[in-house]
Amino acid sequence: MVKSVKISEAVVRRLPIYLRYLSHLQQVGVTTVSSQQMGKTLDVNPAQIRKDLAAFGDFGKKGIGYDVHYLIEKIRQILKLDQEIHVALVGAGHLGHAISNYNAYLQDNMRIVAIFDADPNKQGKQIAGISIQPMDELKQTVKEKQIRLAIITVPASAAQSVADQLIDAGIEGILNFAPITIKTDKDVRIDYADVTSSLQSLAYYLT
Repeated sequence: MVKSVKISEAVVRRLPIYLRYLSHLQQVGVTTVSSQQMGKTLDVNPAQIRKDLAAFGDFGKKGIGYDVHYLIEKIRQILKLDQEIHVALVGAGHLGHAISNYNAYLQDNMRIVAIFDADPNKQGKQIAGISIQPMDELKQTVKEKQIRLAIITVPASAAQSVADQLIDAGIEGILNFAPITIKTDKDVRIDYADVTSSLQSLAYYLT
């Protein structure tokens, strides 16, 4: 049984890393793994891994480690990936195309089910089998398809307006690719995917 606890953002961000590694182990036929092995491969302190997982329950056995298949199931439950999560994407440009096409490679129950764009020339066309819809259909589609998360890939000038429409439609979480900080007075989680900042940070380490 998974404990229902409030956890830090740092732990939330590490869980998908653990899940990806465990999924790889499962694919190559590994059935058990220790926190030491995980820590060495992922460059994370084994004690931190044990602490992160222990916050949700007792998943390991001393001297044996973790059952890979069992731990995958438990982390998926923690991250709510054991349920179907529908995602909307707003912005059918080059980046929007790339993200929508990635749909086919997702293994979890998280799927982009609707794509929106304000450009009439794009509306009605398809990306990865999904028809691009006009923005005025967003609210109704979010309700009909029970969409809970959204991805924004529009220019910075349009991002705040798009976010406002998504939040008004009932979206609970947004991944924003636009280089602008979204402001909202509602309890909506907003994460940022800033490629430029990431590259600039990497540049610091160049020799």
